[in-house]
Amino acid sequence: MIEIYCRGTHQSKDSLCLECQQLLQYAMQRVDRCPYGDNKPTCARCPIHCYAPAMRERIRQVMRYSGPRMLLRHPVLTFWHLVDGIAKAANPRSDRCG
Repeated sequence: MIEIYCRGTHQSKDSLCLECQQLLQYAMQRVDRCPYGDNKPTCARCPIHCYAPAMRERIRQVMRYSGPRMLLRHPVLTFWHLVDGIAKAANPRSDRCG
């Protein structure tokens, strides 16, 4: 999603701009350190806010821009992301740690 955002808003072609590279690195660190591990809920449903407020807003901007474009660019990934969100919403116990 960051790549779609960067290409569309920063007109980068071959690689991410420095700002988007930093955002991606920050996001990956947060995912790696998530106490939920493989059972991580979607961020919208997560009780833990692991992003700093400024970074959370930047990720929201990326998702607002990239979300609708994901359907056209990566329809299968979009489908599985929606299925994952619905499945975790239907089974709230899977969102709990430990």
